[in-house]
Amino acid sequence: MKELQFNRHRRLRGSETLRAMVRETRLHTDDLIYPLFVAEGENIKHPISSMPGVFQFSLDHLGAELDEVVSLGIPSIILFGIPLEKDAEGTQAYHDHGIIQEAIRFAKNRHPELIVIADTCLCEYTDHGHCGVIENGQVLNDPTLDILARTAIAQAKAGADIIAPSNMMDGFVAAIRYGLDEAGFSHLPIMSYAVKYSSAYYGPFREAANSAPQFGDRKTYQMDYANRNEAMREATSDVEEGADFLIVKPALSYLDIVRDVKNNFDVPIVAYNVSGEYAMVKAAAQNGWVDEEKIVLETLTSMKRAGADLIMTYHAKDVARWLGAK
Repeated sequence: MKELQFNRHRRLRGSETLRAMVRETRLHTDDLIYPLFVAEGENIKHPISSMPGVFQFSLDHLGAELDEVVSLGIPSIILFGIPLEKDAEGTQAYHDHGIIQEAIRFAKNRHPELIVIADTCLCEYTDHGHCGVIENGQVLNDPTLDILARTAIAQAKAGADIIAPSNMMDGFVAAIRYGLDEAGFSHLPIMSYAVKYSSAYYGPFREAANSAPQFGDRKTYQMDYANRNEAMREATSDVEEGADFLIVKPALSYLDIVRDVKNNFDVPIVAYNVSGEYAMVKAAAQNGWVDEEKIVLETLTSMKRAGADLIMTYHAKDVARWLGAK
């Protein structure tokens, strides 16, 4: 044995204090963005059956939720609106008093320091559930861009701090950037869902947002999950068109893409820990199959290690509590 030559890697693992000293990746409450679903109406606090702990809130219940978010030190939320009325073009998405605009005003009035991100898409507002204008059963790209720009401007006027377009139309960042600049909002950043795959992991979200497509699927505009190089093309276009952040969605099965995007673009990278990822952990934890706190912290840390600067996650409140207790 005296003749063996090898490295002593375990020297740096001898105690929790020593391990913490040399830890390469850290998860902070500041990294978290908490998604919220705001429904038009009154006295609504509707639980999402497939996402335990997640609710649809009407404005009269939203305040308490925002207060808790702020008290936990979570710096940012992203809002998804659920209107009472839907139509073919999703006109409630850009109505001055649409639910998302009212929710933005409410949040900013109650907590001005909270960063409010507006999801900018149409699927929650269209009666067909697709993210754009429909003609002969097809989602039209260019006519949709004008509606997206109008929606972003309405959200900006309501007080949104960041515009987050998510519908994956070609040119959506360029159209929104132009619209915002022309309307006097050149200072507002765009957090683009630049790399958004057509994924089975979105299932619970469609219950939460009442946004399931009424026919077909979204594979003509969201990306094929088998593709890696395509992600670079999408992200490159969005940066060239003016994106200030890049989102990779989903996160857990796409950590290679998160790292690719981080390596190639000098803007903040956001990983979206989506509804299906959340639901699977919750279900396993409720059955006693996994330790929820340990597996969530490990999972989100893996997203940071892969290159994410920020993480959108439905676990945000629990994570803030766990980190605060350490």
